[in-house]
Amino acid sequence: MTARGDARTRPHISLRSWTALVGASLALYSTVGFLNAFGVFQAHYQAHLLADRSASDISWIGSVSIFLLYLGAGFAGMLVDKFGPTKLLWFGSAVILIAVFMTSLCKEYWQFVLAQGVLLGAGMSLVFCTPLGVVMRHMPHRRGLAMGLTIGGASIGGVIWPIMLQQLLVRHELSFGWSMRIVGFTLLPLLVVSCLTVVEPPAPNPTPSAVEASETSSPETGSGTALQDKEESAASKSRIMDFAVLKNRTYVVLCVGLAIALLGWFTPIFYISAYAIEKGQSPSTAFYLVSALNAASCFGRVGPGYVADTLGHFNVLAIVTLLSGVISFCWTRATSLAALIIWSLAYGFASGAVVSLQNACAGKVASHGTQGTAVGFLNACIAFSALIGTPISGIILKSSGYLALSVWSGATLCGGAVVIAAARFLQNKDLNVAF
Repeated sequence: MTARGDARTRPHISLRSWTALVGASLALYSTVGFLNAFGVFQAHYQAHLLADRSASDISWIGSVSIFLLYLGAGFAGMLVDKFGPTKLLWFGSAVILIAVFMTSLCKEYWQFVLAQGVLLGAGMSLVFCTPLGVVMRHMPHRRGLAMGLTIGGASIGGVIWPIMLQQLLVRHELSFGWSMRIVGFTLLPLLVVSCLTVVEPPAPNPTPSAVEASETSSPETGSGTALQDKEESAASKSRIMDFAVLKNRTYVVLCVGLAIALLGWFTPIFYISAYAIEKGQSPSTAFYLVSALNAASCFGRVGPGYVADTLGHFNVLAIVTLLSGVISFCWTRATSLAALIIWSLAYGFASGAVVSLQNACAGKVASHGTQGTAVGFLNACIAFSALIGTPISGIILKSSGYLALSVWSGATLCGGAVVIAAARFLQNKDLNVAF
């Protein structure tokens, strides 16, 4: 294992960096975290507002928003590297609020598709991707931990938003329109804080000792040198669109591996409640399994990220993706409530680490000024997996049952893990190197 260097030589993480991380976490809480609550909308629409539509028709509202969230991230990543985060965050936040308040007025299916599907997904793509590259530039030596804490906001949102909506719509029987308006007024201050705190860090200014050390460092370690940082700073200042990372073999193979893995990654999240009901659990109990899974994923996104800063981001990503696949293969062995809870916590922890480390790995092979582009294109690649993965899962479930569904989820995750490991060895074949 290569040494990471004396901690005294690492740059100090400023208050500005920590506030940017908090703002980024709130951005993920307000976007991906909110979309994790779509199961509540699915049930409510089927029972009330869109009772004349099939469950498949209704699910496309959520699928479209998730697809646009990831697809739009590719463009947002390029734009943040060129124009900075501020304008994108304000514009995206305004679109999100308009979409939420317009959804509160919807009555027809096509209106929900346009407002909650298209408009909400497009706005969230700007607010979701923009902070990721900025946070990595603030904390280049704590990239895994920073991504874990940032994306942990989505996990917290996945716990709180469903409970909030359930309380408004079911327990207090508030109208759908006013429930969505409360959601909008809740989002407003969270998004404002994100817009004010997620700002670019000062340009890196390497010390002479750091430049001298860079001359003796190995190019195979994958870590950026101080001399590269200086060159990247100049490129960042010029704000020229740079697509060099898209020609990096390691980055391309990483995108392929994650696209394969994400085909089955969403499957347990979408279908664990239905599986629990089939095994005799009450709908309310089955609903809280989703919250338990998201709660565990919060720890999975932070803990492994911290470990990955020492053991290597690609190394840990390949391991947790493989572990997620193994847990998926064991899905149908959980039949009692206790087993379902344990399985949900285990999958939540392992799968949470996958989505936090994927962005850290993308940023690791990109230059300082192109990390937004790297993260954005990665998310655009997995957008198609997010769009088609769960419909494929639905077809498999209908034709072959939950055992085949667990095999599909496990096989895609394990296959993705193998490709991610291949990307790691493309960059450095030495197993003793923390890459």
